[in-house]
Amino acid sequence: MHYTPSGICATGIDFEVIDGKVENVVFTKGCDGNHKGLNALIKGMKVEEAIERLRGITCGPRNTSCPDQLSKALAAYKNGQV
Repeated sequence: MHYTPSGICATGIDFEVIDGKVENVVFTKGCDGNHKGLNALIKGMKVEEAIERLRGITCGPRNTSCPDQLSKALAAYKNGQV
């Protein structure tokens, strides 16, 4: 799946959901190490749990972040919008 985030440095989020679990999250641009770490932490996590854990995280003065945008991407997937 592909999601176009807003309000963050990354310009795209690609991910797979296999058997209801998050797999293979890849961000385009942004903080590569943080994105790899985020992928490693949520790999195999149920979509609902990932959304719950990541939603609302902010980055500096921004009212969103890469984790928050990933939660939005997963929510869009869950709602059939991606």
